[in-house]
Amino acid sequence: MTDFSTQAWQQNLPLYEAILDLPFNRELAAGTLDENRFRHYIIQDAHYLEGFARALALAAAKAENADQIVQLAEAAKTAIIVERALHADYFAKFGVTPADFAAAQPTPACDHYVAYLLRIAALEPFPVVLAALLPCFWIYLEVGKNIHSRAATPNPYQAWIDTYAGAEFASAVRAVIATTDDAAARASRDTLAAMHAAFTRATQLEWMFWDSAYRLASWPV
Repeated sequence: MTDFSTQAWQQNLPLYEAILDLPFNRELAAGTLDENRFRHYIIQDAHYLEGFARALALAAAKAENADQIVQLAEAAKTAIIVERALHADYFAKFGVTPADFAAAQPTPACDHYVAYLLRIAALEPFPVVLAALLPCFWIYLEVGKNIHSRAATPNPYQAWIDTYAGAEFASAVRAVIATTDDAAARASRDTLAAMHAAFTRATQLEWMFWDSAYRLASWPV
């Protein structure tokens, strides 16, 4: 039987390819992405990572064994560490002050993504929570690897590219894929259907997040 992860990736391959083709990622790879767009992105990413960490913590509380609790709690910890690194490094490099960040509310795309993950983490069974969280891990790894393979050098965004194309991140992603596949292997047909729906929705929200950053989106009213 084909693993859940293989099925989910193949079913959402057009969405992943659409993410690669977004102007944000094409221009980031070329090193031509406008700094204001990247600045907008990292501010929203910092907001997102805090919500993502909370969803991971909720997932850890629903985990089926101690190893999964440790895995997901560590992932939540790492998300917060990365968020703090954004403040210390990227924010300083791209001129984002504490006041700038405090004044920048989550955009509709960011707010929707975080709210979706928290709702799934709070209300759905453990396998569905994993399926909703997986695209953030996996798509970032694949996008990072793809951009790394074709990035212009020198590139002002090389540190970001290296982070998500790195071996350490890849190892963490493989572990989450394995945990998700293990949960799916024991899931009912209805739960599997819900897992696929959650994976697709989160993948759509990944596209929306990058598209929103490129458009410098904000609340229209």
